[in-house]
Amino acid sequence: MSLQATQHTLFAPAAFFARAKHALDAEGAGLSIGGDHVLNPDLPDADHPYRDAAVLIPVVAHADAATVILTERTGHLSAHAGQIAFPGGKIDADDADPTAAALREAGEEIGLSPAAITVIGSLDPYLSRTGYRIVPVLARIDPGYTVRPNRDEVADVFEVPLAFLMTPANHKRGARVFMGRERYFYEMPYEGRYIWGVTAGIIRGLYEQVYG
Repeated sequence: MSLQATQHTLFAPAAFFARAKHALDAEGAGLSIGGDHVLNPDLPDADHPYRDAAVLIPVVAHADAATVILTERTGHLSAHAGQIAFPGGKIDADDADPTAAALREAGEEIGLSPAAITVIGSLDPYLSRTGYRIVPVLARIDPGYTVRPNRDEVADVFEVPLAFLMTPANHKRGARVFMGRERYFYEMPYEGRYIWGVTAGIIRGLYEQVYG
């Protein structure tokens, strides 16, 4: 079977969602902890409790192949300006759980209607170097979805093929100096978009839980 045929089989929406649901429903799923420390084991322990956050991983079930919705943050934000991200943010006191927070943030940031979303399950939490405990929530999105980006937060909304993001060869390891120390992270450049850091780490976590 050719590589293209193999990818079509592995990343066809029905096959992906069935495999993902099985992986996320398995005993022990959600109990592992991923994060920036995986590539940087010398990171110091947080000197304060992690702040809870959630992001939505919206996978669009196109007939030919699945894609993943990502956003480009606006350039004027005080944190992570211009970076590629999933819809998401801090879990509010009024949120029933991480899933509720992820759905709320997707509505606030890109106007994604809950009617277009079918939640598949939650991935293992991701601990960020900046002190967040992020729960990624995987969801199936109907192909006819519409978005209304909040221009105060989101400069662009775009899709990336699931096949590209779930191919380990595309999970490059980058390095930069932060606060005088070299730190490592995943990076996944795609058609002029630079996907890296926490977003790339969460994508890597999705790969490991579903295909690893």
